[in-house]
Formats: sequence, structure tokens, C-alpha cells
Amino acid sequence: MSKIVFFCIPAHGHTNPTIEVIRELVARGNEVVYYSFKEFKDKIESAGAKCICCDKYLPELRPEDEKKVGKDFPALIEMIVDTTLALDKKVCGDLDVFKPDCIVSDSLSFWGKLFAQKLNIPYICSTTTFAFNEHTARMMKQGLNEIMRMIFGMGRINKKIELLRKQGYDVKNFISIVNNDNDTNTIVYTSKEFQPMVETFSNKYYFVGPSVANTIVEIKERNRKRIYISLGTVNNKNIKFYKNCIKAFKDTSFDVIMSIGNSTNIKNLENIPSNFKIENSVEQIKVLQETDIFITHCGMNSINESLYYGIPMVLFPQHSEQKMVAERVEKLGAGVMLKKDKPEYIKSAVIKVINSNEYKENSKNISKSFHNAGGAKRAADVILKIIDESK
Repeated sequence: MSKIVFFCIPAHGHTNPTIEVIRELVARGNEVVYYSFKEFKDKIESAGAKCICCDKYLPELRPEDEKKVGKDFPALIEMIVDTTLALDKKVCGDLDVFKPDCIVSDSLSFWGKLFAQKLNIPYICSTTTFAFNEHTARMMKQGLNEIMRMIFGMGRINKKIELLRKQGYDVKNFISIVNNDNDTNTIVYTSKEFQPMVETFSNKYYFVGPSVANTIVEIKERNRKRIYISLGTVNNKNIKFYKNCIKAFKDTSFDVIMSIGNSTNIKNLENIPSNFKIENSVEQIKVLQETDIFITHCGMNSINESLYYGIPMVLFPQHSEQKMVAERVEKLGAGVMLKKDKPEYIKSAVIKVINSNEYKENSKNISKSFHNAGGAKRAADVILKIIDESK
């Protein structure tokens, strides 16, 4: 039996792919402790792990900070350092007692990586986005505002790095925190076929495909095409976009399911047509199995789940990382990018995709590569193999 510790950020798209991996590891007789947050506690513990909630250690976010998620790199580094230092005493004490065989940490939960380095515990990076190196990083076209925030934020970054050093963390610079090299064992939840520039990564990158729960839906015969719309679980407060979707598809032959997030009041959408079903949240993997096309913000988890079921997409990315994912989908012919969010553009893009078998066939081809990659069972194999090799 091995002892394994997971760390993750408070985000569904980063947590969900690890749940089935935990279930698989526990089923094989291993002990898993997962440092996460109250929102995910039930889900984690239902998979058999012990969840340690870290909510009180996270820096308190102001409403304006939510808009910076994924866009403000200096703010991200500050959050990483503040969280690491807040957790330092508790986690280091816990792990000294638990004595884990390895730490598996989300690619954005950098504190897990820092704890592994400080305590000399074997480390595995869990990447729910594309794998990144110096080659793929060039594909992320940052906007001017993102670049300027980076330039003017270097002073803040360096001050935070110095705080880490004073607490015993051997950190050279911020690049050493956020970058993995070809010697870092990394599980990537996509297939080699979907990963851009896959030839630039070493054999320590394990492309296991999406880790999706085995939830089967009985498909009922339908006479009308169904559209699913979601902007994810983080930056999803976009009343204008939702209203434009309503304008685009009211009085049409499409049925629409729209998930608008828990922070948006359904009443604010006013007159909802009879062919719309609007919810604050849905069980996405169930909805996708009964969907013909997905209008998505292009978060990697949503893209993976859509392609896992062979569903083509209309792509509406919100920042540079999501745009990179959207461009990959478009390049492989599984979706089209939305040029503008006006009703006529939304409707035109959906009709273009839904009336062409090519988008559906290309989505099915990517789906095959996902299923063949191994999923949660392969990820568990990799973790246990790395533990065995480290002993």
C-alpha cells in the first residue's frame, strides 16, 4: 500500500479529472489524503480519500479580484506565495507524521510542488490543461493588458519570492515555480493527438486522456437538435452573452440548455422562451451525452468532456489560455471560433457546425484518441509506477 497526497486549487475544472484517479487508487488499496476546499469535500471523500479543507488559508478575494483569474500573473504569484506560507506550518507538520510516498499536485497548485521540494518527497505534476514548455508557451497570445501587468508587477513578484526563501524554500525565481522541465513527472489529462507540439515533451509526460466518470445516460430519440451553453464555473457572469443567446435561438427549432453559474440570477434574464431550459448548474457529463453542439468558454475540462463524447463546439474563449485551447479545436476541425458575441454571429456559427458532418466526424476522431489514452486507470498506473521507481 502506498500513501499519496493530492493538492489542488479551488476549481471544478482542475479537481474533477482527479476524482476518478483517486477512486482507482483507493480501490487498489492505497491511502489518499487530498488538500482541497469545502466545496469539493463531499466529492473527494465519496471517491475514498480523506479531504483536508484549506479554505481558511486562502487569501481573501475581493469581487474585483475574480476578474483577474487567468489574466494577472503577478496577482497569481502573490496568491501562490501567500497560500504556501499560510499552509506551511500545518502541511509540513501533517506530512512529517503521514510520511507520503509522493505528492501529486495540480499544475496551478504550486504550493504542492513547493512542499514536495522542501520536504524531499517525490513529486508528480497533475496537468488539467495542455502541457506547457518553452515551445507551447509561445502559442499563448497574451493581450497588451496581460503583458503590461506582468512588466509592472515584477517588483511585487520578487518581494514574494524573497519571503519564500526566508521560510526555507529553495526558489531561484518565479519561472522555477511555474515551469516544469522534461525531468518532471507530469500527468496530462489529454491525448497525444490533441496536445500541441507533443514531440517537444519527454517520456516523463504521460498523456492519459480525460479522466471522466463512467456516467451513462440512456439516449432518447429526439426530433429537435439540442444546444448546450456554458461559460464554466469561474468567470461566468455575462448577462449580455446569455441574453444574446436567447435572442439568437428563440422561435427556432432548437432546444437549448443553458448553465449560467451560481452567481447569476436567472430572473435577470427576464423573458425566457419555451425552448430554453436555464439552470444555475447542471451535471455536464450527462447533458453532453444528449447534446448536438456545445457553446463553450473553452476551459480545458469542458473541451475535454465535450470531445470525450464526440460533441462539436462553438468556441468563445475568455483569455489567452482558453484561446490556445480553442485554436487547437478549430485547427483539428472540431469546432469554430465565435467572431463576435452578437445574436446573429452566435446563430450563424451554430448553424455552420450543426449542418456539417465534418465537425461531428472530427470530434469523434479526437474522442477515439481520448478513450485509447487510458484515462483514470492509466493515471493510477503512472503514479504507482513512479512511487515504485523512487523507492
